[in-house]
Amino acid sequence: MKRRERTRQLIELGGLVAKADLIELTGDDRAIILGLLVEAAAKLRGESREQQILLWRRRGRRAFNSDISADAMSKL
Repeated sequence: MKRRERTRQLIELGGLVAKADLIELTGDDRAIILGLLVEAAAKLRGESREQQILLWRRRGRRAFNSDISADAMSKL
């Protein structure tokens, strides 16, 4: 059962990468995508953690509630 849950989680996380247009924007370069995620993790370890979480949560909720691209979301 745990294996299925883990598989589902990984598929969902991959879907988020796709929804954010990271695959297309990076030319499917996995090193770039990992670099972006490592950078985000570093920000979450920083002093402005709570502000960053608030910003990203708002932006993420707007993206979930709309079908517009990540490019359009960056202008919000």
